[in-house]
Amino acid sequence: MAEWLIINKSWWDTVDSLASNCVGTYFRFYPEKIEYYNSKWITSDNMWLNRTAIIFQLKYKKDTDFELLKNNIRHHSHQREFFIKKAIGWSLREYSKVNPSAVIKFIDENELQNLSIREASKYL
Repeated sequence: MAEWLIINKSWWDTVDSLASNCVGTYFRFYPEKIEYYNSKWITSDNMWLNRTAIIFQLKYKKDTDFELLKNNIRHHSHQREFFIKKAIGWSLREYSKVNPSAVIKFIDENELQNLSIREASKYL
């Protein structure tokens, strides 16, 4: 149902709420589903599914799977799409609240768009 809504009711406010609340919560209860959906969404031609894969862990704090997040970001770091660049920065900014050194290192070692870097660096 969440995937259908993300595809068919696509706009940032709907997708962001679904990603960080519904999808993020669902994956906390069913972590075995992450690999399937994340792989499907991060490689999709649908930008909103890509964004969901990048931001579903926003509320995970210290439980964030940073390796997964980094892989998702690297998959789309070349994107010029505003909503993807913003999602990358937002997800890194949230994780920087619990592990700033890891985020700094990731920013330094990867080519990210300026908007992503600016958003990620707000608390660094």
